[in-house]
Amino acid sequence: MTMMAIQWYPGHMAKAKREVTEQLKKVDVVFELVDARIPYSSRNPMIDDVIKQKPRVVILNKKDMTNLKEMSKWEHYFVEQGFYPVAVDAKHGKNLKGVEAAAIEATKDKFAKEQAKGLKPRAIRAMIVGIPNVGKSTLINKLARKNIAQTGNKPGVTKQQQWIKVGKVLQLLDTPGILWPKFEDELVGKKLSLTGAIKDSIVHLDDVAIFGLNFLIQHDIETLRQHYHISVEEDAAILEWFDAIGRRRGLLQKGNEVDYEAVIELLINDLRNAKMGTYCFDLYSEMKRDIAHENND
Repeated sequence: MTMMAIQWYPGHMAKAKREVTEQLKKVDVVFELVDARIPYSSRNPMIDDVIKQKPRVVILNKKDMTNLKEMSKWEHYFVEQGFYPVAVDAKHGKNLKGVEAAAIEATKDKFAKEQAKGLKPRAIRAMIVGIPNVGKSTLINKLARKNIAQTGNKPGVTKQQQWIKVGKVLQLLDTPGILWPKFEDELVGKKLSLTGAIKDSIVHLDDVAIFGLNFLIQHDIETLRQHYHISVEEDAAILEWFDAIGRRRGLLQKGNEVDYEAVIELLINDLRNAKMGTYCFDLYSEMKRDIAHENND
């Protein structure tokens, strides 16, 4: 099975899409959670059709693991789309006040109209949506300051909807993450796999490791060499890089042969957990033409 042929749309995710559509009328604003390492690739292609004109705060999570300069280009892009971006590190509870501030800004017109009608002030009702494993449950728990939402490193842990109070300003409706019916873009699939958003068991990890390695060779080759203490020429074949890393780290099989599966696992783990550095794998300069084309379709 190739990355292009993956069909992964469990029944609970189809149900989640219906539930989001039904619950939209109950909320004032939608929090769309994305991974700051892939701010565009970790969005759900169906999300605009589902959310439509509802005010939206785009929360870029895992800001501590991304290239901040590149991420700021995406923040600017989201502002141009009429959204309210805010970058957070949910795991360590950083910039969570920014979420509240963005929610207030996104809904100020609506609440001004309600006030003009004589309606009493109330909490902002928000719905959090996003693809699995971008840190939604962690964010909810940090906002609520207690473990309410179930968390886990595997995609698709959140299953049920629930309302959660966040101080006096916010009330959150948690929703299961929605994943698209198929990966139409093979590159998107590799980025999602590299950041841990989709299960390792349904992709070719060698392709993912090669993508990550090529990204480093192209954008941060010196860090790559220093991290593994290797000296490989930039134009060397990918196999030479794998061999050098495997031998340096002692990842060998019988007969002194390199254990390529172990090298692949090491590379993906090091990139996924920011052990080499902080990277944004969605490069705005490379993607803006495709995005403009998509938006005009």
